[in-house]
Amino acid sequence: MYNNFFFSPLEQFEILPVFSFYLGGLDFSITNETIILVVIFFLTFTLFYSCLKQSDSTLFIVPHRWQVLIEIIYKMVLSIIVDNIDAKKGQYFFPLVFSIFFFITFVNIIGLVPYSFTLTSHLIVTFALSLALFIGINIICVRLHGLEFFSLFFPSGTSVVLALLLVPIELISYVFKPISLSIRLFANMMAGHTLLKVIAGFAWSLMGCTGVLFLIHYVPLLILIPLFGLELGVGLIQAFVFSVLTCIYLNDAVNLH
Repeated sequence: MYNNFFFSPLEQFEILPVFSFYLGGLDFSITNETIILVVIFFLTFTLFYSCLKQSDSTLFIVPHRWQVLIEIIYKMVLSIIVDNIDAKKGQYFFPLVFSIFFFITFVNIIGLVPYSFTLTSHLIVTFALSLALFIGINIICVRLHGLEFFSLFFPSGTSVVLALLLVPIELISYVFKPISLSIRLFANMMAGHTLLKVIAGFAWSLMGCTGVLFLIHYVPLLILIPLFGLELGVGLIQAFVFSVLTCIYLNDAVNLH
């Protein structure tokens, strides 16, 4: 039973306590998920700090490799905002979209490191992030437009009879935005990591055999190399897609149609 549990492809997604701590019946334990969050914060801070001079805290005139990487991502995120929102209105949301892209990218990349943990492989994590963004976008929309916010569910020029059908459909599709956003990220990351674990477990099982079966274990190991690169690309694409959809939802909130 222990061996089956150890080689289970879903074992990598289990949240395990590293330091157990309880206070007043509440669990404040430090888990592998908590450690990954701290590591992501440290890496993000280090990456941005390495792009700055220690003397005047300005970017280098002749950029080094890290600054070039930051500038490329900066231009990419800026183009996403300009294309989906507006050059003038979208600049207020640039820090939000830029932070979201970096956070999801780091989470997905760190999840590919052996013996690490993929935060986005848990639906509760992706849904909490999506729900927080969804609530924030609604608050922005209400503050900007007031009661005109409800025009999102009642398209202009629609008759009252047709509205009885369109309003429930628009309302349901609007409520399901954070659900679809979270499931898309969660499903892609969990499926990819599970596939990698299944193939790696198959190769490990063949390594315990003798003769021809032992030689065959090199085949799944070679297959893991392109799959690992593919999963890295999926992680980057999912961060990009999440940022694009966030901009689309922000555009609906800022520019009512």
